[in-house]
Parts: sequence; structure tokens; C-alpha cells
Amino acid sequence: MCGIAGLIAADPSALSNIRLKQMTDRIAHRGPDGEGQWISPDGKTGLAHRRLSIIDLSDAGKQPMHYLDRYSITFNGEIYNYVELRELCEKQGYRFHSHTDTEVIMALYHWKGTDCLQLFDGMFAFALYDEQEKTVFAARDRFGEKPFYYYTEPGHTFFFGSEMKALWKIGIDKTIDRKMLLNYLSMGHVQNCIDKEQTFYESIYSLPPAHYLTMNTVGVPSRIKRYWNINRENKIDISLPDASERFLFLLNNSVRSE
Repeated sequence: MCGIAGLIAADPSALSNIRLKQMTDRIAHRGPDGEGQWISPDGKTGLAHRRLSIIDLSDAGKQPMHYLDRYSITFNGEIYNYVELRELCEKQGYRFHSHTDTEVIMALYHWKGTDCLQLFDGMFAFALYDEQEKTVFAARDRFGEKPFYYYTEPGHTFFFGSEMKALWKIGIDKTIDRKMLLNYLSMGHVQNCIDKEQTFYESIYSLPPAHYLTMNTVGVPSRIKRYWNINRENKIDISLPDASERFLFLLNNSVRSE
């Protein structure tokens, strides 16, 4: 499962390893096999991680992870086709120090930029820091299997975590969003189907499924963009026996990939 957390601050005094550890300690149940905190050289970006070891159980799989002396990442999830993607990267000259899907994400980002998301088959939520550009790139998988919550004070601070508990631990306010509460009590809705960013708490937002955000650590507000959408107009003319056969093929292929 794993747990991620982080803080981007225009003022470095707002950031410390202690605060990062407080955030991940609160979600330690997500990753009992290890922990890590990291702060960028300029003191404005901090990443933290709780690890549930699944791929590459060695210390090489620890996070936050670094690549090319430029990128740092905290990642929750699994990229099912990372072996194939790693081979593509190796043909382009990229080299790896671990056997993780985490390292492949950073290599593909260096190669493809935000278009790397089009290649991932899996479930994920991550935040990636680029030391050269002083930017943060965060993304969530197509169907939102992995969570990503955040709180922001534009131009000052940006906090994120796998669970709201990580945000509350460092003092983010728990003010109930009364509209969401009303929708839940009257209609049983646990999510705003129109605005996937809205949560049950004011000022705490969810990065929507199939979206990514980018932000400049100098203090420029984040920009959120959709990178994928289901094609609802695509209709396939197929018989029931052929559909059953195709479904079985896709199911077996999915199981093999995992």
C-alpha cells in the first residue's frame, strides 16, 4: 500500500524533517516496513514515505528515491508494466540502480515529461521533485485507486498526503464542508460526482483521478490538468461469444501482469 506525504514551502523555516516524520508517523499503518524523509538543498521541498515492501525488497527500494542527481520521488502504488517500460528506457541509454518501478517512473519522466503518464498501466499516486527546474509534478492513476489529498496556501505552502490524517497531524484545520455533509445525510453521496476535488473538509482537496498537477517551488500556484478520459463514444460491434473470449483473454493477461 505505502503512504506518501510532503510539504512545499516558499519559506524554508516552515519545513523540517520533524514535521515530515509527524505526517508519515500518522499514516504508519500504510507502510510498516520502513520510512524516510528528504528535504531539497534549498530547503523548500520535503518528501516523506512509509514503505510496504513489495517490489525489490532490498534497501535500493527505499524512498524517497533519487535519480540522475536531479529527481526525487515519493510514490505509492504499482506500475504493472514497469518491466517493459524499463526495457524501453534502457534502449534509450537509461541505467538503473534498483529493480523497482519507482525508479522507472523518474526515468520515463526525464524522457517523456508529463506524457509518461500515458504509458503507465497501474495504480499510483506520487510527487516528483525536479531539482534542476525547481518544480513538483504530482499525479494520480486513471481511476483514482490510490489517494492524494492536499491543502494549499497559494504562494506560501502546499501540503499533501495519502490520507487527511497526515495533514491534520501538523495542524491543518478540520472544518466540515456542510454541503458535502448535507449531500451525504440526504442522498448518501460520499463524493461530489461533479467536482472530484471536493472533500468533506473545507480547504482540503483531492487530486482527481486521471489528473496531474505541476507547481513551481518558488511559490507559483499549482496547475491541475486531466491527462486521460474514457472514450464514451467508442462502440464495438462484437458478438457475445467473442466478447466472452476477449474478456477472458484480458482478465488472464491482467493477472499475469501482476
